[in-house]
Amino acid sequence: MITGPDAPIAAPASALAVAFVRALRREGVTVPMSSTISFSEALASVGLGERDPTYWAGRATLVRRREDIETYDRLFAAFWESQATGRIERSETTAITLAIDSDEEDDPDDDSTVDPPDDDERLEMRFSRVEVLRNKDFADYAPDELDEARRLMERFRLVGEPRRSLRLTPGDGHRPDLRRTVRSALASDGEPIRRHWRRRSVKPRRLVLLLDVSGSMEPYARALVRFAHAAVVGRQRVEVFALGTRLTRITRELSERDPDTAVNRAGRTVVDWSGGTRIGDGLREFNDRWGQRGMARGAIVVILSDGWDRGDPEVLNEQMTRLRRLAHRLVWVNPLKVTPGYAPLARGMATALPHLDDFVEGHSVEALERLASVISGRSTRRERSGLGQTKART
Repeated sequence: MITGPDAPIAAPASALAVAFVRALRREGVTVPMSSTISFSEALASVGLGERDPTYWAGRATLVRRREDIETYDRLFAAFWESQATGRIERSETTAITLAIDSDEEDDPDDDSTVDPPDDDERLEMRFSRVEVLRNKDFADYAPDELDEARRLMERFRLVGEPRRSLRLTPGDGHRPDLRRTVRSALASDGEPIRRHWRRRSVKPRRLVLLLDVSGSMEPYARALVRFAHAAVVGRQRVEVFALGTRLTRITRELSERDPDTAVNRAGRTVVDWSGGTRIGDGLREFNDRWGQRGMARGAIVVILSDGWDRGDPEVLNEQMTRLRRLAHRLVWVNPLKVTPGYAPLARGMATALPHLDDFVEGHSVEALERLASVISGRSTRRERSGLGQTKART
């Protein structure tokens, strides 16, 4: 455990926030440490002068489930009444120790790690290493952090938007199910008292990932290929291609359950890893060999690239037009989009932007979680509004 310097916080808002969160936890409400910090910052912004701003500051930061609203309202009423009459005991100084979990074991013989005894009450805030990794840029990852990120990615459920199938299934449809109707009539002496119906079933759309493995994407490709592996082993109908100076299909290599074995096999298969990028030529090969023949028809196609392209922009524009006609949705994931002041001025990115349905970030685990929401269709409106703002800047 790495312990930072003790920083006394004398602001009453911080003490009240901690006390109120403790009361919520005693009543069974789950409040993570990050929400406690957000509540404290919100109280510092809105103050304690009026009831409504204080109420909504806590409601927005502390309540995560609908069933906890009643408990929150009851405790807040008691909290506000105590606050108004001054019955809350405030300490002059509350010492807060910030602690971050570490994989290194503490040395029991090292006296320097033992804190001196303190008679004052001390509140320890522990920050999870997992929470730090969720927001950390992939380019800053250490090798052991990639393994932890891969375990987080395994929890993703990349389920594309459903599409109607030609197969029929029992349900409330408009097509009579004669077999089930006759079978049920046998129980009533041949009288079809109840009629049964069929409807068209639904199934998830195919997901196609085109991963840029050029030299400019090297800091992110090692993490994104693990994301692709989690997608392949986590659901069916996923195809993965490595995009560099040529196009390489690596779906079979990433279908291996062991992630290290899968990534190593994919690395040996892709001969142009960390080379140049010819996105237009790669998309033309994909459209000719796989996309036009059915792989991209009605599918969700995701291109993971920074947009740096050495090929002809006219070729890229032509192939993006073809791909847009085939795919149900076309998503571009750019790890550089999070950079402050970013504008898609790279030749490849500027050419591809008008053809996209969604343009999202891909620099961290949290960004890939949002990508999973975009693929499932839950964040389409928000992401498309971001795409419109990006197009406006160009």
